Amino acid sequence: MSQGFFLSFEGADGSGKSTQARRLAAYLRGKGRQVVLTREPGGSTGAEEIRRLLVEGDPGRWSAKTEILLFTAARRDHLERTILPALARGEIVISDRFADSTRVYQGAARAELRQTVEALHALMIGTEPDLTLVIDIDAKTGLARGLARNSGEDRFEELGAGFQQKLRTGYRALLTDFPERCIGIDGNASEETVAQRIRDALQGHLP
Repeated sequence: MSQGFFLSFEGADGSGKSTQARRLAAYLRGKGRQVVLTREPGGSTGAEEIRRLLVEGDPGRWSAKTEILLFTAARRDHLERTILPALARGEIVISDRFADSTRVYQGAARAELRQTVEALHALMIGTEPDLTLVIDIDAKTGLARGLARNSGEDRFEELGAGFQQKLRTGYRALLTDFPERCIGIDGNASEETVAQRIRDALQGHLP
């Protein structure tokens, strides 16, 4: 494989995307594929430092506009140091979140700043995944799961159920905005059932 493949997982908090990203990476490695599993915000040394600023602390510590700048800075470092080098090596990159999260969280759910998000993305990132799997789950279920983790990274979960519903609506809109790239996955099932749905959805997409 001379060129890599970039796959992202998206979904609201507690949707199971992190678990499914790990499961898919293990599955593909078992098939002999070279896989880089990464995440956002984070995925590189500098981006992980910015992550702590974004996901910890009081929900109101940053405005939506400031969050966009922080996420973009983290994403640029992640892209330069992790994603692009892996793709150049011909590997499969699986990222737990990418730019679509900023489109939904800051561009729609936190504030109506989609134009700002897109302008910064075009200027500083300029890269989209080859394929994005959007895991859809009931907002109340997702929020309960997210808070139950007690990870200390629950700043966005603490914005409440109304915010989670806005996230779900925003993620569903991605399927219309980017139909050639985004595939919806019903996450309201067992972990194994969702994993099989994901493997089925990938048929014909991976090089």
